[in-house]
Amino acid sequence: MDVGGVIYKATDAAPKLTPEPGMVRQVLAFSPQLMLVRHQFEKGWNGARHSHPHHQLVYVTRGHIRFAAEGKTWELRAGDSLVVDGGVEHQAAALEDSEALDVFTPFRQDYA
Repeated sequence: MDVGGVIYKATDAAPKLTPEPGMVRQVLAFSPQLMLVRHQFEKGWNGARHSHPHHQLVYVTRGHIRFAAEGKTWELRAGDSLVVDGGVEHQAAALEDSEALDVFTPFRQDYA
């Protein structure tokens, strides 16, 4: 069904990309206003500090992640979530093999 975005009926159908060592990214679905992305991290992965104009909701489905923003650090485990406002510089690291679902609004054209 075409609703102005891309819809994958099964997670495994979404292409898997490796934008950096230790991370696998799958864009699961998106529209111009919203995007759902699955990230898998290998233990020891340390992401670059960055920011983007998109608001981001992070939900950890598996593992243990350290997340830092605005001088604060949180340790997130399965079932934990947080919101990052657009423009806020942040960084994440995997303390064990982990997976997170990220929701971005509006959708990230650089991921599509």
